[in-house]
Amino acid sequence: MNKQFWIALAKRAAWTFAETALALIPVGVGIDEVGWMHVLSVCLMAAILSGLKSIATGLPEVRE
Repeated sequence: MNKQFWIALAKRAAWTFAETALALIPVGVGIDEVGWMHVLSVCLMAAILSGLKSIATGLPEVRE
């Protein structure tokens, strides 16, 4: 696991975080009506799980 691996892992986790946030924020609801703590906690867990999976299985974009 070199520097390139950790950079790719961070990018993948950030992408997962953003995708999860987009999926959880309801359409047609005011910005002040969103349950932000719920959204952030679910997004953070998704990013952590993405990172753990990447550590366990490797990343296709990083050559070992």
